[in-house]
Amino acid sequence: MMIWGRRSPSSRCVEERVMSRGQVYPSESRLLTDELTGVAVRQVTDHPSIHHHPFYYLPAYDDAMQRLIFVSHRTGRPQIFAELRASRQIVQLTEQEDINEWSVHPSHDGRYVYYTAGGGAWRVDTETLKAEELVNFGSLAGCEEGMVGAAMGTTSVSHDDHWWAIPVKVGAVFRFLVIATQSGECDVILERETIGHPEFHPSDSSLLRYAGPYYDRLWVINRDGSQNRLIYRRNVEKKEWIVHETWRPGSYEIVVSNWPHGMIGVDAISGAVRSVCAFNAWHASINRQGTLMCADTTYPDRGLQVFDPRDGRGIPRTLCLSKSSNIGEHWNTDHCPYDDAKIKPYSPQHTHPHPSFSPDGRFVVFTSDRSGFSQVYEVELPAWSQQPKSQ
Repeated sequence: MMIWGRRSPSSRCVEERVMSRGQVYPSESRLLTDELTGVAVRQVTDHPSIHHHPFYYLPAYDDAMQRLIFVSHRTGRPQIFAELRASRQIVQLTEQEDINEWSVHPSHDGRYVYYTAGGGAWRVDTETLKAEELVNFGSLAGCEEGMVGAAMGTTSVSHDDHWWAIPVKVGAVFRFLVIATQSGECDVILERETIGHPEFHPSDSSLLRYAGPYYDRLWVINRDGSQNRLIYRRNVEKKEWIVHETWRPGSYEIVVSNWPHGMIGVDAISGAVRSVCAFNAWHASINRQGTLMCADTTYPDRGLQVFDPRDGRGIPRTLCLSKSSNIGEHWNTDHCPYDDAKIKPYSPQHTHPHPSFSPDGRFVVFTSDRSGFSQVYEVELPAWSQQPKSQ
């Protein structure tokens, strides 16, 4: 195990550049009715600029649901904002250059929002708005163009808020960092050619999953760097495309898309594999009870679909239409396109819905550019979504 660095006693802070940080905007909330299902959809943001919530398997709210965290480009560059759910007012939390907009992760206790910016790992206090650099990567951290796999820059905070996992690109390789959030100590637990989309187990902060290269996607590793292991070997002859994974709470199973044929569940302990659903679930999130998933769809776009991940059938029901443009022609396939040729997809992530459950399981937040600009939306799950459906 390598020790990369630890926070200095003085800790670098961003306090001098107030600019728009702390600015309060009036509510932009408005209610819409989904034309297909009739459910109420609340539009959270309404500024003519790009907005999006964190990536689909990451929380967009603190556990108490006092704030809904999102990124907005309304100031001319990506900054972190929060909707105060009690008043619906919007508060700008950061004013900082080079924020990696897909690294954003609110702490579960609501005290901080964690993110990377430039060559460092940062957090902003949601009350004082003081931004603090926990670890500086120096000139070692780099960022590839595009947003596929590891280059996207997603990070993960453990359920107890004690640990923060960050893949950092250093030259031709990635280093997997784990930061102790209380002390700022930083360990490099792994170095390899590709490390992307990390996620702590929802109840076991000693275990993480991450995405390796497309041909060997599903990996798990202990927080101390031990027992790094591939848990699923894809069918090469079928050119399986294993992509977009998440833990299933209450188990050690990882649920992942075998695009576009459905989803499978892979037990990280036993290696057992089972069918979860048989429709084109694209980015599928799961509630904290592990009883319901919500997936966006594309090629064809059938809207947001909710389904039971436990029964082996996963019969989908339409929650609402996202009406997002879902840019990314490489998804129009029946197998992994990277097996055919080396491609560099154009797939701007703010055009993808990325549905994500609220901590209490009552809401799904998603992003849509239906209005011409990507905005954040929230839909309350109707009672029927919790009831089993027969074929």
